[in-house]
Amino acid sequence: MPAAAITKPNLQKLDLYREHAVEYVARRAPAIVNIARCQYLAIDGAGIPSGPEFQACVAALYQVAFATKMTGKSAGTDYGVCKLEGLWPDSRNWTLLIRTPDFIAKPQLDAAIAALIRKDKSLPVEGVRLLPLNEGWCVQALHVGNYSDEPATLEVMRECAAASGMEFYGTLHEIYLSDPRRVASDKLRTILRQPVRDR
Repeated sequence: MPAAAITKPNLQKLDLYREHAVEYVARRAPAIVNIARCQYLAIDGAGIPSGPEFQACVAALYQVAFATKMTGKSAGTDYGVCKLEGLWPDSRNWTLLIRTPDFIAKPQLDAAIAALIRKDKSLPVEGVRLLPLNEGWCVQALHVGNYSDEPATLEVMRECAAASGMEFYGTLHEIYLSDPRRVASDKLRTILRQPVRDR
């Protein structure tokens, strides 16, 4: 007699990039976009991106992102872990981000962090928090090339904002579409997003 078939739960698959496609499509020519409120997993740090603190924070953020994803699956909703993003108030301080669904709340995050700490205390997972972000109107452009060449793209973005009667304010937001470990530096693709306001 054949074994009874095991029925897998029918998980709803959530794609945050598809749901918010306009926020993740950018061309080299800058454009003014309106970014809705969203939620991120976030961790703060300081130092150069190639340094040990930055790399440890990236690893911690992804570990927490995958652990909280499992809480979503257990609740009947699956979703893809998003790409790394970053807020840069200046060249030395940063907040690393991974977008996460709104149904991920502090209890799920705390449970995921506690489980990770029990397994491995080497990464700073306890520094990961939930961060709501409401950027509103921004100028956004695709930067192709080395991160050190971003000022030229930012200057074109500043000109775009000025032509619309707006000015930069707040914190530069970068969305990393390429993995620098696998892509040549002159081909890196990064969305640059800068909040703007009326002058």
